[in-house]
Amino acid sequence: MKRRILANQVAEQLFETEAAIDHALGKIAGLAGLLPTARMESNVSAVVGQAAFESIARSMTALTHARREIVDTHHNLTEMKDQVGLRHVAFGHPEKPGSDVPELPVLHSVGRRAG
Repeated sequence: MKRRILANQVAEQLFETEAAIDHALGKIAGLAGLLPTARMESNVSAVVGQAAFESIARSMTALTHARREIVDTHHNLTEMKDQVGLRHVAFGHPEKPGSDVPELPVLHSVGRRAG
């Protein structure tokens, strides 16, 4: 029982961390999208602020790498959960990628058309 409680705590923290990284990526993408618009609407030369454009791009790359690492952590924790005897315990959102595939209608043979 204690393992399950601790696993719940770890899962909650993991999901909060994943959400925080995604939120940060959204914010930085918004800033990166605003910079060229602000520059053009201010009639400022493209030369001005180039360092800011480059650093925001590096920041986005760093966050993307951080996201990859937290996704890897998620997979590693799933394996760890199985190793400590919680294989059949689900944490988090019940729908995983690919589970939202709609069920296709069943096709039926209608016979040969008269003609």
